[in-house]
Amino acid sequence: MAETKKTVQIFTDGACSGNPGPGGWGAILRYGETTRELAGGEQHTTNNRMELTAVISALSALKEPCRVELYSDSKYFIDGVQKGWAVSWKKRGWKKGDGKPALNPDLWQQILDLMERHQVQLHWVKGHAGHPENERCDQLAVEQSKKYIG
Repeated sequence: MAETKKTVQIFTDGACSGNPGPGGWGAILRYGETTRELAGGEQHTTNNRMELTAVISALSALKEPCRVELYSDSKYFIDGVQKGWAVSWKKRGWKKGDGKPALNPDLWQQILDLMERHQVQLHWVKGHAGHPENERCDQLAVEQSKKYIG
């Protein structure tokens, strides 16, 4: 009999004060009644790097392969996976269709690896539109980014 994977909800967001500048990320993991918040930041980064780092950190926190419902307001992340951009960039040696280097190949490689480990369903949510978990992730990300300002 096939083993049933746990289903985990993940919510992520990234923030940056200036782009590039000090940044932060936040993630919420929810399994049943258990909720866990994760957050971090960097001194000099971009908003997109923080969005991707939130996803990597959340998926990496899972101790076993899971079914994941992942919610993000990052079109860069969602489209990069759903439209196959990241896979195409990798096949071309991390170059975009126009031959220019793809940005953030280090993070995209980690995401592709994690997406193979877990069964991930992506959901785009509109940012700053009252979605409770997205708002909380944004709050976590902004708090982290402020640690690196001044």
